[in-house]
Amino acid sequence: MTETTPVTVFTRRSLELDAAREVERIVQFLQENVQHKLHRQGAVLGISGGIDSSVVLALCVRAFGAQRVIGILLPERESSPESAELAHLLAKQFDVQTVTEDITAALEGAGCYRRRDEAVKRVFPEFEPNWKSKITLPGNLLDEDRLNIFSLTVIKPDGSEQTQRLPLREYAQIVGSSNFKQRARMSMLYYHAELRNYAVIGTPNKNERDMGFFVKFGDGGADINPIGHLFKTQVFQLARYLDIPAEIQQRPPTTDTYSAGSTQEEFFYRIPFEILDLVWLGYERGAARSEIASALDLTADQVARVIADIERKHRATEYLRMHPINLD
Repeated sequence: MTETTPVTVFTRRSLELDAAREVERIVQFLQENVQHKLHRQGAVLGISGGIDSSVVLALCVRAFGAQRVIGILLPERESSPESAELAHLLAKQFDVQTVTEDITAALEGAGCYRRRDEAVKRVFPEFEPNWKSKITLPGNLLDEDRLNIFSLTVIKPDGSEQTQRLPLREYAQIVGSSNFKQRARMSMLYYHAELRNYAVIGTPNKNERDMGFFVKFGDGGADINPIGHLFKTQVFQLARYLDIPAEIQQRPPTTDTYSAGSTQEEFFYRIPFEILDLVWLGYERGAARSEIASALDLTADQVARVIADIERKHRATEYLRMHPINLD
């Protein structure tokens, strides 16, 4: 994450792709690696009604044909019903077979909900099983410079909310137990892939990969990642070109991990992708911070805060991107 060769001009259009060319490049990448390097006959991926998995499914259909792509729905008792509705809409549009695997029992067996709620109750002793909860970071990074300190919010059945700063021990237990969800899903994807001699196709984008917004050996554990080089806003560009259903394109990116539900912005990124991605691109290309600020109608201090946040998250999550360490 270092500044590189300076660019001469940086504008709001710097992230724009030649979508047709990029789709062709990714399709070729998928075909070469899945068929000739991995020696697999098709693709399995989890579909959640989100923009990333939707784009990846459409790319896989172009690469292998709809008959060699399986979309796996992996709901659990806290999943949003909208996720399944949109996933089925996507599969129908691209004529892809789906399989639904409810992972609630697996999560209960692993103690996912029980372990998480134990930690929640240490912060809110009055917490009840019918309440909802989520964790979030401070508000918009452009408005104030605050560290990435998580808060826990609980929501009662009547809609009233309480929020408190989340101690490190409780944060670790909530995240560690919640991560059972992503790891259980990836285990199920590999079952269906091995059943058919297919490859598991990952859906993380560049924002998730480089800032550590994924679960190691969960949603980060696939055979191949076709969109890991694309910023979130570029994924939306491909979605328009690939004719992903409008309902999916218009849906705010969400984690669909916590019972209360939270957007990716409030849970992790702290800033709209339209700004984050452009600041990040300018930084990577070596554009002056004043130039980035001018192009986006921001102050130099705001740009500096965004860059500092990107760097902090990249450093803090480096271990997530590491391969297992072997003794030679």
